Amino acid sequence: MGVLFRSEQTFVSELHLLRRNLLSYGGLQRRKDSERFNALKSNPIVDPEEKVVCVTSGVSFLGSAIVEELSTHGYSVRVIVDNPEDVNKLEETTSGRHNVTVVVAKLTDVNSLVEAFNGCRGVFHTSSSIDPAGLSGYTKVMSEVEMRNTENVMEACSRTETVRNCVLTSSLLACIWRDQHGENETSQIVDHASWSSLELCQHKKLWLALGKLKSEKVAWKIAQESGLKLATICSALITGPNFHLRSSTATLAYLKGAREMYANGLLATVDVTKLAKAHLYVYEGMKDNAASGRYICFDRVISTADEAATFAAEIRVPVHTIVQTTPPIDHLISFQLSNKKLSDLIARSNLQGRRCLNENIDF
Repeated sequence: MGVLFRSEQTFVSELHLLRRNLLSYGGLQRRKDSERFNALKSNPIVDPEEKVVCVTSGVSFLGSAIVEELSTHGYSVRVIVDNPEDVNKLEETTSGRHNVTVVVAKLTDVNSLVEAFNGCRGVFHTSSSIDPAGLSGYTKVMSEVEMRNTENVMEACSRTETVRNCVLTSSLLACIWRDQHGENETSQIVDHASWSSLELCQHKKLWLALGKLKSEKVAWKIAQESGLKLATICSALITGPNFHLRSSTATLAYLKGAREMYANGLLATVDVTKLAKAHLYVYEGMKDNAASGRYICFDRVISTADEAATFAAEIRVPVHTIVQTTPPIDHLISFQLSNKKLSDLIARSNLQGRRCLNENIDF
C-alpha cells in the first residue's frame, strides 16, 4: 500500500484556510450573541455603534465623496489611510466635520485592519491599486495586489465582532467582458447578474477588469464562508469636478479596451456624488435586509461619435482612444446596460422614507 504525501505548500494552504474559518466562525458567533442579547433587552437603547462605519482609502476621489456623504447623514466615519503623511492632509479637508476620524492601517496587515474596524458596524472598501509609474495605470501585478488587499479586508471584517455589513466598490468592468461564444453568454442585457470572463480578461490583458473581477470573487467567497453581509457596487468610470486631475491613472486603466466598449454600447460613466449616494442607499438597505448582492451603477452611456468627442475632451484624452475617427461613424449598439436593481432600491427607499431625504437620484 502506497503512502500519500502532501506538499508543504498544500499543507500550509490548508492550515491558513482552517485558521481563517475558525476566526471567521468566532467573529460570526460573537455577532450573533451580541444581536441575541440586544434583542432580549426589555428596554433596548439605541446602540451608538450602529452609526459608526469605516471607509478605506478615504483620500481617494471616491473615498472622500463617500466620507462626506456618510458624515452629512449623521454617521461617525473612521477613515483608513495607509500613509502617515495622509493623516494631516485628510484632517485638513475634514476639519469642519467632528464625526470624522482618521486612522493609519495597512491593507496588507489583517490585524491592523481588525483594530481599525473594531467598534464599527459597517465597512466600505473603496481602495484600488494603481501603477506607481502612471504609464498603463494598472498592471497584472496590481490585479493580484488588489485581490489580496480585498481578501485581507474581508477577513478582517469577518474577524471583527462589531462589523455586520460590508459594501465593496467593484467595477462595471467585472460585468461587461463576457465570452459571447461560450456558456450561452449571448444575452443583450448586461446587469447585476452578468460576470466578466476571467480567461477573456487575461487574454486581452485587461488588468483592471481582472483585478476587480478576482477581488469581487474572493469577497463573495469569504462572505459566504463567514456569514458576513456583503453588497458590491459595480461602478462605471467615475467622473466629477476635476476628476482627471485626481484619478488619471485609474481612468487610463479603465479605458483599456474603450473602443470595444463603445462599439458594444458598454462605455458608461457615473458622477462621483451619485455613486457615493448609491453606496449609502445600499448600506442602509442592508441594515433591514432590503438590499443585498450586486448593483450596477452608471448615469451616462457614451453612444454617439459626438458624445465620444465631448467625453474625450472632458477627460483630456485623444478621441481615437475611445472611437475610431477615420471616418467617425455612429454604431449599432450590441448590448444594453441595466441598473434597474439599483434604481428600484432607491425608489423603494424614497417611497418608504427610510432616509427621510427630499432628494432624487436619476440613474
